[in-house]
Amino acid sequence: MGSLSIWHWLLVILVVVLLFGRGKISDLMGDMAKGIKSFKKGLQDYSDHSDEAKAIDQQSADAAKQPEKVKG
Repeated sequence: MGSLSIWHWLLVILVVVLLFGRGKISDLMGDMAKGIKSFKKGLQDYSDHSDEAKAIDQQSADAAKQPEKVKG
C-alpha cells in the first residue's frame, strides 16, 4: 500500500508538466546545471588559493629558519 504504481507516477508527471510546462522545466534544469558548474569552479578556485597560501607559509617558515647575517 505504501508504494506507488506506474499509473501514479505517470499522473504526477502529467500534472507537473501541465503546471510548469516543458519550457520551464528545461530552464530550471539548465539553471541547476549552471549552479553546479559554478559551485565546482568555486571549489577548484578555493583549493588553488589554499595551495598558494601553503606555499607562502612554507617560504615564510624557511626564511625564519635561516640565521640572519650580522653586519660588523
